[in-house]
Amino acid sequence: MKSLTVSDKIYTCLKIDEVNNLGAARIRIRSLIAAIRAKKAQGQKRTVKPASIDKVSFTKEMRKDYTILCPQMSPFHFSLLQAAFNSCGYNLEVLPNDNKHAVDVGLKYVNNDACYPSLIVVGQIMDALLSGKYDLNKTAVVMSQTGGGCRASNYIAFIRRALKKAGMEHIPVISVNLSGLESNPGFKLTLPLVKKVAYGAVFGDILMKCVYRMRPYELEEGIVNRKHKIWEQRVISFLSGSSVSHSQFKKMCREMVHEFDTIPISDVKKPRVGIVGEILVKFLPAANNHLAELLESEGAEAVVPDLIDFMCYCFYNQNFKVENLGFKKSKATMANWGIKAIEWVRKPASEALAQSRHFAPPADIRDLAKMASPIVSTGNQTGEGWFLTGEMMELIHGDVPNIVCIQPFGCLPNHIVGKGVIKEIRREYPTANIVAIDYDPGASEVNQLNRIKLMLSTAQKNLKKSRKERRIK
Repeated sequence: MKSLTVSDKIYTCLKIDEVNNLGAARIRIRSLIAAIRAKKAQGQKRTVKPASIDKVSFTKEMRKDYTILCPQMSPFHFSLLQAAFNSCGYNLEVLPNDNKHAVDVGLKYVNNDACYPSLIVVGQIMDALLSGKYDLNKTAVVMSQTGGGCRASNYIAFIRRALKKAGMEHIPVISVNLSGLESNPGFKLTLPLVKKVAYGAVFGDILMKCVYRMRPYELEEGIVNRKHKIWEQRVISFLSGSSVSHSQFKKMCREMVHEFDTIPISDVKKPRVGIVGEILVKFLPAANNHLAELLESEGAEAVVPDLIDFMCYCFYNQNFKVENLGFKKSKATMANWGIKAIEWVRKPASEALAQSRHFAPPADIRDLAKMASPIVSTGNQTGEGWFLTGEMMELIHGDVPNIVCIQPFGCLPNHIVGKGVIKEIRREYPTANIVAIDYDPGASEVNQLNRIKLMLSTAQKNLKKSRKERRIK
């Protein structure tokens, strides 16, 4: 709104909900018309200027000595991805300030209608830039951009607006995307970089799966976290090399899975609870109030689907667009090749997980689409779209009937698809125990905890009931 004022445009803001009383909206519209008429009567001339913020390109010269700040999204993955980028000539730093203070900073620079993830992202960046730690004339910011209908597509604009508000509009904001939305001469996704990023993402998924599966049952306290740190450093060393060997990657996948698979664990049966929802809130512990640790402290096991699955979802969506929306066939062809490339990279990890005693291989994106299709159309692609339903179905079929569906408050895609499908899933699968939890800066942790505990109480009852039924049989 401020940008409209600066551009010398007359505007009003209307918020419409299900309440039928439109008196307030009528008053605002009448006030707008009156303002326009008054301006006209006074003969005031307006100089209407573009409200957009000029893009500052990241040049090849900047690449040599600029620090690139990247907001944290997944601690399991982003430390590895940082090593991949730095080994390819970038000085990238994943921000460690994923905390409540960053959210408070975000509230100062993003309007309160924006979703929780955008507050966290902008808050992390602005908190870092205002800390005095960095040379603001030698600093850039990097952020992924999808180009879909979700507000996540506006992250880049949110960041640039915040920088302008703080007098830092000279700082380049790099958009990482595969849809050609923006390009920067000094930042290119080369084949060696893409290869290392893919390896890092696979390793991150393995570590996340292994830690969450084994930690609730470990006999020696802290052993899983220690092994995680050891393997994290091994992977960072591997990715930091000038080149990476695929055979070495395969060997490390097998060794990593085997080492976690052989950790001594108890035979106690605990309820398994899946975590699905908006991608940042799902993977960033600070955004979901450390949900996985909370579940473990309450006597449950957290199950989180792989991060790479979301990339497969983005690629798979092109098929619907080609079949139903008139997109070029080449879009689907390229996307399906992308899925095949991901499957090829994941193959060593999938085989190692399939051969293990305690772990399961990742799901095929086509299977997720088939499971989701009877409930919601694969044309539902905004945000997590049908993918959210597919993940819930995968968890239920994988003997994880307890699910926490987490979403930012006010996130329309997640509320429609997440909350909207729960009733139908429960009708199809009566044992499904699903709870939807909202997260935002003002959300009550006590309320969230109570709802989670209620879900876990039901999970414990169902677990006891299934044990009893097995004994009878």
